[in-house]
Amino acid sequence: MNKIYQVYQVSDSTGETLDRIFLALKAQFINFECKTIHYSFTRTKNQIDKIISKSVKEKNVIILYTIVDNKLSQYLVSESKKNNIPNFAVLGNLISDFSKLLKQEASRIPSGQHILDQDYYNRIEAIQFSMSHDDGKKINDLEKSDVILVGISRTSKTPTSIYLANRGYKVSNIPLIPNKNLPNELIESSKKTFVVGLICDVNRLLDVRRNRIQSMHEHRSVDYINHSEILNEIENSKKIYKKNNWPIIDVTRKSVEETAASIIKTLDILNSR
Repeated sequence: MNKIYQVYQVSDSTGETLDRIFLALKAQFINFECKTIHYSFTRTKNQIDKIISKSVKEKNVIILYTIVDNKLSQYLVSESKKNNIPNFAVLGNLISDFSKLLKQEASRIPSGQHILDQDYYNRIEAIQFSMSHDDGKKINDLEKSDVILVGISRTSKTPTSIYLANRGYKVSNIPLIPNKNLPNELIESSKKTFVVGLICDVNRLLDVRRNRIQSMHEHRSVDYINHSEILNEIENSKKIYKKNNWPIIDVTRKSVEETAASIIKTLDILNSR
């Protein structure tokens, strides 16, 4: 029976580059079974200590990392070596190193990560699911979602959903509409499905909404681009999130990739419990 490796992906940013490189690397080894755990935005020794502390309690741990700070990356390497944990910088000769570690020759098939395997079809299914559940279009099966995003208009619900879908997560997103109650289906599904509330700075939101109306020639209520009304929407959304104990992510200064990375990180933590 093959070993199941615990691959810790440690990054000082979103982890997107590391994730893509590992996908290409994994495709070179037919009998490589693993579970990946993401540690994005790792920027302090304290965070590394927690990662090492957890890894020593697990079996067959491998650490891959992308950390630009030399002192921090050296600290990760030294702590890993102290605990006999294999660790690799992604810019190293990963295929050769993994070949030695796994004691098997790499297939060296070009573009091996693009094979039409089950992971690929799972991503396609996730994309189709997320598209059909965009903007509250379908809510009768929200419990099938991996993530439900909730937020007022223009808080990046749709692009974040699409990005997560491309990572293989089934996502539904529900708009918060002024003077309209939350769907009962959302309240029921939130008892067993991960729900995230999105917020944004009022001035940023005002700019985005104005640009949306101008570029799409949309006809909207005057309140849609009224500073006071938008601020009221934001405050009401925060009350809803807190009432339901939903985690909140402020997307004002975050890219879609960063927002998604935060969601994936929380999901990994919940799934590891």
